[in-house]
Amino acid sequence: MTAIKHALQRDIFTPNDERLLSIVNVCKAGKKKKNCFLCATVTTERPVQVRVVKVKKSDKGDFYKRQMAWELRDLAEVDAKDASKENPEFDLHFEKVYRWVASSTAEKNSFISCIWKLNQRYLRKKVEFVNVSSQLLEESVPSGESQSVAGGDEDALDDYQELNAREEQDIEGMMEVCEYAISNAEAFAEKLSRELQVLDGANIQSIMASEKQVNILMQLLDEALSEVDTIEGKLSSYEEMLQSVKEQMDQISQSNRLIQISNTNNGKLLDEIQFLVNYMDLSKGHIRALQDGDLSSPKGIEACINASEALLQCMNVALRPGHEKLMAVKQQQHLFTELRDTFARRLTNHLNNVFVHQGHDQSSTLSQHTAELTLPKHSPLHRDLLRYAKLMEWLKNTQREKYDGLSRTYVDYMTRLYEREIKDFFEVAKIKMAGTTKEGKGNKFGLHGSSGKLTGSTSSLNKLAVQSSSSRRSQSSSLLDMGNMSASDLDVADRTKFDKIFEQVLSELEPLCLAEQDFISKFFKLQQHSTLAQGEVESDGVVPSRQPPPGEHRHSMSLTEKDMVRLMMNKIFQSIETELNSLIALGDKIDSFHSLYMLVKMSHHVWTAQNVDPASYLSTTLGNVLVTVKRNFDKCISGQIRQMEEVKISKKSKVGILPFVTGFEEFAELAETIFRNAERRGDLDKAYVKLIRAVFMNVEKVANESQKTPRDVVMMENFHHIFSTQSRLKISCLETERREAKHKYTDHLQSYVINSLGQPLEKLNHFFEGVEARVAQGVREEEVSYQLAFNKQELRKVIKEYPGKEVKKGLDNLYKKVDKHLCEEESLLQVVWHSMQDEFIRQYKHFEGLIGRCYPGSGITMEFTIGDMLEYFSSIAQSH
Repeated sequence: MTAIKHALQRDIFTPNDERLLSIVNVCKAGKKKKNCFLCATVTTERPVQVRVVKVKKSDKGDFYKRQMAWELRDLAEVDAKDASKENPEFDLHFEKVYRWVASSTAEKNSFISCIWKLNQRYLRKKVEFVNVSSQLLEESVPSGESQSVAGGDEDALDDYQELNAREEQDIEGMMEVCEYAISNAEAFAEKLSRELQVLDGANIQSIMASEKQVNILMQLLDEALSEVDTIEGKLSSYEEMLQSVKEQMDQISQSNRLIQISNTNNGKLLDEIQFLVNYMDLSKGHIRALQDGDLSSPKGIEACINASEALLQCMNVALRPGHEKLMAVKQQQHLFTELRDTFARRLTNHLNNVFVHQGHDQSSTLSQHTAELTLPKHSPLHRDLLRYAKLMEWLKNTQREKYDGLSRTYVDYMTRLYEREIKDFFEVAKIKMAGTTKEGKGNKFGLHGSSGKLTGSTSSLNKLAVQSSSSRRSQSSSLLDMGNMSASDLDVADRTKFDKIFEQVLSELEPLCLAEQDFISKFFKLQQHSTLAQGEVESDGVVPSRQPPPGEHRHSMSLTEKDMVRLMMNKIFQSIETELNSLIALGDKIDSFHSLYMLVKMSHHVWTAQNVDPASYLSTTLGNVLVTVKRNFDKCISGQIRQMEEVKISKKSKVGILPFVTGFEEFAELAETIFRNAERRGDLDKAYVKLIRAVFMNVEKVANESQKTPRDVVMMENFHHIFSTQSRLKISCLETERREAKHKYTDHLQSYVINSLGQPLEKLNHFFEGVEARVAQGVREEEVSYQLAFNKQELRKVIKEYPGKEVKKGLDNLYKKVDKHLCEEESLLQVVWHSMQDEFIRQYKHFEGLIGRCYPGSGITMEFTIGDMLEYFSSIAQSH
C-alpha cells in the first residue's frame, strides 16, 4: 500500500500541487469487483482545499488515472454502517449517496479518521459521522510523539516553518564562527547546548531578582480586594433602598392603571349617552308637526315630511347590545310608536278626504267634455296628490296596512271615476261614428236611424263593381269613389271621418293611461322598494305587505313592481278594453273595410307604446285589442273570398270584367293608401296573396261556366285588367302574380285569335291541315300533289272559293263577332284585331310556303296578296 501511495503521489497529485494524506482500496457495493482507490488530499497552496479523489487503474496499462473528485465541503454524512463490529462497508453522502466496500476494516477506519481530522482542522463543518467508533474521532496526539499514517504527515506539514532572511544570516554567522560545524556536527551541537544552558541560568536569576516587585504587586492586589468588598457593601445598601422605591412605584402604577380604566369607562359611557341623545332624540318641532301639523298647506306638508323622515330615522337606529334594556330607550321607543301611529292615522284620513274632494271637483268638469271627443285631464289631481308622495313612501315603510288601505281606496274611487268618463267618452265616439244623435236611454246610439248606415256589410267586392269604369281608372279620385261601391252609399268622407274618430280615441286614451301610470309609480313609490311576486297580488289590485328575501335580485324586484302597477291599472281602467272592442265591432259593422284603418292605427299605437314601456298597461291592452282588430281584418278578407266564390253571372249577357276583379282593384287602391308607411305591412301582403289567388281561381271558374262569352275572352279580359292594376300599383309582394297574370292574358289572347281565324278561310285551313297530316305520315312534300284528295285541281278549287272579296267579307264578319265578345271597359278590340292581322299574315305565309314546297312549278297562288290583307284589316277597323 505504501508503494502505491508513493506512486500516486508522484504520478497524479504532485503535478497538481496536491499532497496525498490517506488512501483506501475500495469497490462499489453490490456490483462486480472493480477496484479503485479513494484518496484524501490537500493542496500545497493556501487557502488549502481538501478533496476526496477517486483514482482508477487504466485499462490500457499499469498507470493510474484520476477519475472523479469531490470537495470535502460538499460531504454531508459519513456512514460506517457498524461501530461495534468490523465491517468494511461505508457510505459517503455527497450530492448523492456513494456506497463502498473497503479491502479491509483497518483501511476504512484509517480513511474515516483522516476525513474527520481534515474536517475539524480546515472546514470546521459539522459533518455527521454515523455508526463511527468514538476512538476514531479523537484529536491528533501531542506533537512530540510520532504521528499516525493519516495525521503524521499533515502535522509535520503544519509544524514546518520556513526561515526568514534574518534567521538565515544568524545561522550562517554562527556557522562561520564555528568552522567545524559542518565537519563536526556533534561538537557544534554541544556548543549550542552549553550556550543554551547559560541563557537558561540568566533567565532564572532575572526572575529571582524580580521577587520584590512581585510582593509589591500582591500587596496592591490585596488592597484592591478590600476596596471591592467596600463597594459591594455600598451596592447592597443601595439595592435595599431601591427595593423600597420599586414597591412604591408599583403601587403608583397600579393606581394609575385603575384611574385610566375609570377614564376609559367614563368615555365609553359618554359616547353611549351621546349616541342615544343624537340618534334617538326627536325635536319638539318635529313632534308638533307629527301631532298637529297642517297637511293642507305646502309649508305644513314640508314640515310633516321632515318630521316623518326624522321619526323614521330615530326608529331605525341600530341599537347596540344592551340599549334596549334601558328605561329611557324603552320610553323613547314607545313615544316614537305613538307618534308613528298618530301621524299615520292623520295622514290616512286626510288623504282619503283629498281623494273624495278632488274626485267631486273632477266630476263637476265632466259636463264640459260630453259634447267633445276629449277626455278630462287629471293633471291637477295628480299635481296636488304628488305633494304627498314622500309621505306615502313613509307610510309604505312604517304602516303597510294603512298604505294598502289607501291604495285600495284610490283604486276603487278612480275605477268609478274613469269608468264614468270612459263610458261617456266612447258614447260620444260611437255617436259621431254612427253619424246620429243621442235619442235617449232606450236607443242610446241611434244605430238604426234613417241613414241606414249600419245595415249589413258594405265591403263586398261584388258591390264595388257598381262604380263606373272612368272613375275606376282615375287614381286621384279612387278614394272618393269607394263610397259609391258600398250598399249603404258610404263615401270617402265617411271613412275618413271614421279614421279621424278612431285616431282621436286612441290619441286621447294614450296620454291618459301614461299619465295615470306615471302618477301611480311616483305617488305609491313602486320603483324604489321591493314588492311582491306577481302571484301574490290580491284580486283587487292592491299588494299586501311583505319584505323580500335578502338574496332577491334587484332586476326581479323591478319587474314585480311593474306587475303591480299594471294590475292597479287593470283595475282602474278595466272598462277600456271592453269599450274599445265595442267600438271596433261598431266600426266593423258599419263597413268591414274599416278594419284596414283600425289595423294600421292600432298597430302604430301598439308600436309606440312598446317603445316607451313594453310591459306597461297601455302596451298590453292595446296589444290585446290589436288581436281583435287583426281577427276582424282576417274576417274581412275571408268575406271577400267567400263572396268571390258565390258570384253568379248572367247567361244572356256577355261577362266582361268580373265584379270581384274590379273589387280587388278598388281594395288594393284603398289598402295602398291606408297602409303607406304602416308597421303591419306584412299582414296586408299576406291578405293580397290570399285575395289574388282567390281572384285567379274564380276567374277561371267563371270562364269555364260562361256560355255567352268564350272562355278565352273572359280569361283574356280579366287577366289583362289584373295585370294592368298590379303594374299601376306596383305591389312588390304580388310581382309573381303580376307575371302570371300577364302570361295568362297573353296565352288566352293567342288562343282566342287562333281559334277565331280558323273561320274566314275554313276550307283552306282544312285542306292544308290534310296536307300537313300526309307529310307527317311520311309522304314526301313533292309527292303530296299526287294524292287524289290533295292534287293540284283540288287545291285550285279550294283557292277559287276564297277570292279577295270573300276574304274581306269574312274578316268583316269576324270583326263584328269579336266586337260582340269583347267589353268596352278594357278597350282590347284593337289589340285583338291587330293580333288577328299578324296571325292571318303568318297563316298566309305558311300556306304560300306549303304550296311552294308541295306543288312546285304549278304556278298556283292565292287570290289575294299580303298587301290586300293589310288593306282589308285597315279598312274594316276604320269603318267600325
